[in-house]
Amino acid sequence: MIQYISKSFKWFFKLEAASGILLLISAVVALYVSNSNFANFYFQSLDKYLFIGINSFGLKLSILHWINDALMAIFFFFVTLEIKREFLQGELSSLKQASLPIIGAVGGMLVPALIYIFINIKSPNTLNGWAIPSATDIAFSIGILSLLGSRVPLSLKVFLTALAIIDDLGAIIIIAFFYTGDLSIYYLILIFIAFSCLYLLNRFNIKKFLPYLIIGLFLWYFTYKSGVHATIAGVLLACCIPHRKKENDFSLLVKIEHLISPYVAYFIMPLFAFANAGVSLKGLSFASLLNPVPLGILLGLFVGKQVGVFAFSYASIKLGLAKMPSNSNWISFYGVGVLTGIGFTMSLFVGNLAFVENTQYMDGVKIGVLSGSLLSTIFGFFLLYVSPKNK
Repeated sequence: MIQYISKSFKWFFKLEAASGILLLISAVVALYVSNSNFANFYFQSLDKYLFIGINSFGLKLSILHWINDALMAIFFFFVTLEIKREFLQGELSSLKQASLPIIGAVGGMLVPALIYIFINIKSPNTLNGWAIPSATDIAFSIGILSLLGSRVPLSLKVFLTALAIIDDLGAIIIIAFFYTGDLSIYYLILIFIAFSCLYLLNRFNIKKFLPYLIIGLFLWYFTYKSGVHATIAGVLLACCIPHRKKENDFSLLVKIEHLISPYVAYFIMPLFAFANAGVSLKGLSFASLLNPVPLGILLGLFVGKQVGVFAFSYASIKLGLAKMPSNSNWISFYGVGVLTGIGFTMSLFVGNLAFVENTQYMDGVKIGVLSGSLLSTIFGFFLLYVSPKNK
C-alpha cells in the first residue's frame, strides 16, 4: 500500500501522538476537578464573560465560547492546512493511496450515524445529534497507536492517520451544512467579499502571512455574526493559503502549519478537552447510559465505527478497489478500525453544536462520548497488542 512516507507525515504523526497523551491527561483532570470541591469554580469560570475588541467593535462571549468558537477556529484552520497538503503532495495525493482510507472513512461516518438515528428515532429533540459518533479524534487515536510502537506496522499508522484526516474533512462538511443557525444575508455578503480578497492574495501568490491574517480576523467576525459556525472561517482561510508546486519550493502553507502546530497540539486541544470533558458523575448509574443520547453515541462510537470502517474497507479490498496495508493482518487491521471509535474531542465539539439550544442533553453527550471512546481505546489496544506481528 505504501512505498514512500513523506517527512511531513512522519512529523505530523509524532506531533499527534504526543498531543494525544496530553489530551488524555487533560480529560482525566477535567473529570477529577468537575467532581471535586473545585467543581463550582470550574463550571462558573467557564461561564464567565470576556470582552475582546476595541471600544464598541468586538464580542463579549463566555470563556467556554471563546474556546469553542475562536480557538477551535484555529484548530480547524490547522486541520484544513494538513488536509490540503496531504491531498496536494502527501499521502492522499494519488487515488491508489487514498482509496482505502476514503472508503473506510465513509463507512466509519455512515454506520455510527445510522445507529444513533435508529436509537433516537422516536425522540425528535435528540435526533440532531446524529453526527456526534461519526467523528474521530485524530490526536487521541494516534497517541494510543504510538504506545504500541513496532507492534503496529507503519502502513496501518498511515491508514489510520489518513482515515482520521478524511474524517475531519467530513466533520467540516457536516458543520458547514447541518449545524448553522439563522443566516444573515448582510454578513454572508461580507464573508464572500473577505473570501474573495483572500482568493486574490492566493492567485497573486502573496507569500506573506500578515495580509491573510488581517483579512482572516475580519472573516472570523463576519462568520460568527452570520449564523454559520465561526470555525468555518478557519477552513476558508486555510483554503486560500498557497502551497508550493515543487517539492523544494517555499511553501507558506507548510511554514504556517509548522509554526502553529505546537500551539494547537499542546495548548488549544488540551484546553478544549479540559473545558469540555468535565461532567458531574453524581447520581450516575448504569441506567444513565441507557438513555437515547448516551446510548446512541456509545454504540455509534464503539460498535458503529469499527463495523463501518472494517466492513467498507474489507469489501473494497475484496472487490479490488483498494489494497490491504502491507505487513498487516486482519486482526491488526480490525484493531485500528476499533481505534477510530475514539471520538473524544471531535465528538464533544459536534455535540456542542448539535445541542446548542438543548444544553440539557450535554451531560448525556459527555457520558456517551467518554464511555464509547474508553471502550474503543481498551478493545482496540488489546487487539493490536495480541495481534501476531507479520515479518
